[in-house]
Amino acid sequence: MSVEREVPVTPPQPSYMDAAVAIIDEIRGLKDRIPNFVIPESKGAVRRLGKVASVPLVFINLAAMAIRNNEELARGNSGSSQIYDLASFAEAFGPLADELEAMALFVRHTVRAARNKAGSESLTAYSLAKRLAKRPETASLAPHVEDMRIALGSAKVKSKPAPTPAPGTSPAPTPPSPVTTSSPATPPQQ
Repeated sequence: MSVEREVPVTPPQPSYMDAAVAIIDEIRGLKDRIPNFVIPESKGAVRRLGKVASVPLVFINLAAMAIRNNEELARGNSGSSQIYDLASFAEAFGPLADELEAMALFVRHTVRAARNKAGSESLTAYSLAKRLAKRPETASLAPHVEDMRIALGSAKVKSKPAPTPAPGTSPAPTPPSPVTTSSPATPPQQ
């Protein structure tokens, strides 16, 4: 008697790219939910709005009150109710802009932290590979070390000859290499 075992089918996990695209779509969809949403028509548009947009709310309320109480001040459709509505919108949605800017900073920091960790792990692997490539049993790492060295850009640094100092002067200090052959965790080569 044979026993058939069912293998559970697990759906593939979405890629990071798919997740990022989905979130971007959600963010872009937010603009349809924000009343009075305006996209700046040029780079200088934000700067041009700055001075008048910074008029104090107290002033706006006083002007709206004056318009409401004096019809001579009413011009077309810019009555006091519209001024109150726009001021109310600005007060309510200002914190949303602050929150979105903070979120952008946090996402950028998260991305930088991920790149830092990936870079650190890669530099550690490179350092270890350079040491291991010198051993006969792991000499197959040598081509990988060379590829990583070129990708890191250290080939450009080594191909440029150092300038010779003029007689009677001390040589200029050279900047440290971004990659070292040893780290505090690994003992120096002997």
